Amino acid sequence: MKKILFGATAAAVVAAGTFGAVSANASAPAAAPAAVVRADAGNDNLQQSTHLTIEAATKAAQATLDAAEKENQRVSVAVVDRNGNTIVTLRGDGAGPQSYESAERKAYTAVSWNAPTSVLAGRLAQAPTLKDIPGTLFLAGGAPVTAKGAPIAGIGVAGAPSGDLDEKFAQAGVAALGN
Repeated sequence: MKKILFGATAAAVVAAGTFGAVSANASAPAAAPAAVVRADAGNDNLQQSTHLTIEAATKAAQATLDAAEKENQRVSVAVVDRNGNTIVTLRGDGAGPQSYESAERKAYTAVSWNAPTSVLAGRLAQAPTLKDIPGTLFLAGGAPVTAKGAPIAGIGVAGAPSGDLDEKFAQAGVAALGN
């Protein structure tokens, strides 16, 4: 009986010592940083920019898709932000598998140069290496979205039988943002 009582007591003492050490470490105050450096960016270091909301981008994409469907065209549409990041894509029923990526690349190209991709495609004659820039596609079907003259987004469409139709549908998306 003494051995059992002694063993239980020893186990309790070890457990209490371990718990006490953990508790003491957990409650010890953290060392304060040697020096706190604060820097607030002044207004001269900041730039404000305008971005489409997800709701606006979706509205534009849906208007684009609706315009294509009215003409019985199967297309994909992409809306990208000023930095070329995709905000929303819609793939219409029956749109070809290549149309999804092409729409994104046309949107990126339009916002990057703040010009419709049909205009940019014409520039390839003078600067054929433009087509080598990663992520771009110099085919008609992309339209920039601007605010106060600055590009804030791009809408790209792909899948119609001609780039002119793709661009017409992209322009319908841009127009929907004005409503």
